Amino acid sequence: MSTLIICLLPPVPGAVHGTAASYDYVVTNDGRAASAHSSAPLMLLPTLARGAEVVAVVPVTMLSWHQVDVPKGVGMASPRLRVLLENLLEDRLLDEPDQVHLAAAPGAAAGSAVWVAACDRPWLRAQLHALESAGRPASRIVPEFSPDAGPLQLHVIGGEAAAQLIATGGAVGGVKCLPFSAAALGLLPLSEAPAGEVFVFAEPVHAAHAERLLQRKTALLTRTQRWLDAARSPWDLAQFELASSGRTRTVKRLSGVGRDLWHSSAWKPTRWGLGLLLVANLAGLNVWAWQTQSALQTQRMAVQDALLQTFPQIKLVVDAPLQMQRQLAVLRQATGTSSPRDLEAMLSAVGSVVPAERSADGIDFAAGEARFKGLKLQPGDITAMTAQLKTLGYFSRLDGDALMLRAEGVVTTP
Repeated sequence: MSTLIICLLPPVPGAVHGTAASYDYVVTNDGRAASAHSSAPLMLLPTLARGAEVVAVVPVTMLSWHQVDVPKGVGMASPRLRVLLENLLEDRLLDEPDQVHLAAAPGAAAGSAVWVAACDRPWLRAQLHALESAGRPASRIVPEFSPDAGPLQLHVIGGEAAAQLIATGGAVGGVKCLPFSAAALGLLPLSEAPAGEVFVFAEPVHAAHAERLLQRKTALLTRTQRWLDAARSPWDLAQFELASSGRTRTVKRLSGVGRDLWHSSAWKPTRWGLGLLLVANLAGLNVWAWQTQSALQTQRMAVQDALLQTFPQIKLVVDAPLQMQRQLAVLRQATGTSSPRDLEAMLSAVGSVVPAERSADGIDFAAGEARFKGLKLQPGDITAMTAQLKTLGYFSRLDGDALMLRAEGVVTTP
């Protein structure tokens, strides 16, 4: 499934906004490598197939990060959480609560410290509205950078004239955004972190300057790759008033798991294993079906051979078991041999199960079926008699005051 990653535009005085503004975007098929990236107005962004995901990336300069202790008893899905966060952040937010959008960290739990992202609500709403107007509504909203519990990471990003230094992890804890200068480095806990526990990334235009100023080995990280990394983060800022329904959130999570399973290199052995298992099962089912079909065909041929050898006058075999029953019935009639369809055999069978004190007032016999009238049987009697007659090869039932008897598996002679 394709994903369109769009970097939202920070407010710039005098700049063009809305659908006419030019947005940076990345298209990826596996979430790790870009298949296309460029800048274009929203209406000219790539058109993706139905079901594709659109991820909106909030620039680092548009977010502030705060850590609060959420008391026990307030779950992350509680309707009171928004009000609680507003109260906890009342002294830290520069704007009125109704002008700020808040989002709690994924996997946060009550009774622990929780990272909260805050950004300008009117700006975010306007950006999302612009995406919807262009027919590309955001499935998820992710931060360009988010708090990291790992080692200290430094990112040098931005234009040549306005380079920024972004610090995450380590003693920073949250996300710190500073101008990239020697003076700004004094605000970071670089001396507290061993050299092997500080990772430096820079856009190509800043790589040489970053190595000279930081005196550390610098890895290249393009804006495109940075946004791909942001889109894979578990964060989703679409919470509270911007939250989707629970069903939609579940679909998003399942879609994300499905994309990782289908495209991620880490799942490649699992995909191969599942594929081989599927092929093995299909092959096994085909072999089993072939063996079953072969066994059935062998049985059919054996029955046909038995019929033709026993009754050589039969030239065409249509239904071997039925034809054999009919031929046996003809032989019985020709030789006078008693069969279960004869009245004598039925009288013997009924006499063996009906109590001696019960006698029939009349008997009707026709076409291998007999009706014994006036036996005055009770429902309890017929249940036991039916089971006994069945062992003798007869089907029986109570029809009014008469006992109906018929030989099972016997066909009418043509």
